Order: sequence, then structure tokens, then C-alpha cells
Amino acid sequence: MKRLILLRHGQTDWNRVGRVQGQSDAPLNELGHVQAQGAAPAMAAYRPSLVWSSDLSRAADTAAYVAEACGVAPHMDERLREWGFGEREGLTHDEFRAADPEAYGRFRLGRYDEVPGAESTAAVHARMLAALGELVARTPEGGTAVAVSHGAAIKLAVGGLLGWAGHQAVDTLWGMSNCGWAELTLGHGEPTRLAAYNRTA
Repeated sequence: MKRLILLRHGQTDWNRVGRVQGQSDAPLNELGHVQAQGAAPAMAAYRPSLVWSSDLSRAADTAAYVAEACGVAPHMDERLREWGFGEREGLTHDEFRAADPEAYGRFRLGRYDEVPGAESTAAVHARMLAALGELVARTPEGGTAVAVSHGAAIKLAVGGLLGWAGHQAVDTLWGMSNCGWAELTLGHGEPTRLAAYNRTA
């Protein structure tokens, strides 16, 4: 059996004011650094042998705290990036709503395929599961791996790992808190199981 931890990055100023981030590279703010430092010993308690991360700075900086606490070198992988939200990135939720009320309504329901210029669900699903599958394959039997990623991408990945279809993960799971994490167990012919979701330090 192997354990996989999916950790969301710490807070950014864009999170704080409700600005759509997507793949725009907003850095951690002061609270985000505190959150990441607080999550690091919690991650170290799992004794992970591998720490992988999105290459966006808010995730990479979170992963740096985690990797240092765990005594491992972090590995950056662009496949673990957040969902790309195209031309709507950088807008506050109020600005998005004013610019395109219908698209905003679909965005709030997690129907990102219908947001102009957004990355497709299929593309995010494929890249996230490819990266996480490779990470799990490299994890020793009985070991743990940590992947530092982003809220919407983590939610979709959790559903994919559990074999959920369509929008089930978006419709079922709450949003992930900054430096919240999901814990899954995999292997030995057993179904993948969700042991925790949105746990925080």
C-alpha cells in the first residue's frame, strides 16, 4: 500500500481579494508563507520519500518548506499546475461576473469547459493523473509521496484517482483551503481510498 498526499499551496494576495488565478504566477503572501511553514511539519510526520510540485511559484515555495522539513529535494512538474482559465485570469469575481454573467455562473458551478479560453477538463484530468501516476510509481511500497498543487486541479485529480465520472468531484467535494490537503491510499489490488480531504495543520 502507498499513500499520496495532495497539498494545496498557501495563500496569495489574489486568493485574499478573490481574483481568478489559474496559471498566472501570483506569489505567496505573508500569511501564505506562515501557512506553508505550518503545513511542513505535518507533511514531515507522514515521512514522505518524494515531494513533487507545480512549478508555479505559490506551489513551488510551499513545496520548498515541505521538502526542507522532510529532508528531500523537491521536484517541479508543470503538469501539476492549476487549471488554466484563459482570458478571465486576473479578474476579481465581481469583475468576471460583470464582464460575462453567464460564463461566471458556469465558472461558479465548476463547468470550466464553458468559460472562454479555459483549459479543458479532459486536458487537466489527463496531465494531473499522468503526473500523479508517475509519482506513485516512483514511491516505494509502503511509502508516502506529497504533491503540491492547486485547488481546482486537486479536486479533479481526487475524483479521477477514485474513478469518479464527469463532474462528480466538482459537484461533491468542497473547495480546498490554502495549505489544506487530501490523503489517499493506493495499491495491493485494493480500490483507491480517500482517507482525508481538506485536512489542515
